[in-house]
Amino acid sequence: MKDLKINQIGQISIPVMDLEKSINFYKDVLNLTFLFQANKLAFFDSKGVRILLDQVTNESDIIRCSIFYFSVDDIFESVEHIKKHHVEVVDEPHVIAKMNDIEVWMAFFKDPDDHIMAFMSEIKVI
Repeated sequence: MKDLKINQIGQISIPVMDLEKSINFYKDVLNLTFLFQANKLAFFDSKGVRILLDQVTNESDIIRCSIFYFSVDDIFESVEHIKKHHVEVVDEPHVIAKMNDIEVWMAFFKDPDDHIMAFMSEIKVI
């Protein structure tokens, strides 16, 4: 038997209550590339990882997903951008770790279904 070889993450599913509201959030606020919609499913591309929004019918079907860490060039501008769209920021940009001349920064926010999401940025310290 051959060893398991995973190439990459191909798709991640996020359960949502209001598909249109979530489409607008992921497309217009996070600026992810909208691929297509099929019935109660919407598909986005995030640099080769497909994100699937799956509309559920009952709020009890919303399962809190793992935190998505979206890599951004400028964490401060990214947070200001989502604030302009009235997104709830639950943790402002802050340093998580220092590695030689790199600082790892993170900021956390909520999507329309209260899933925790994050921006992360690696900043070179001079």
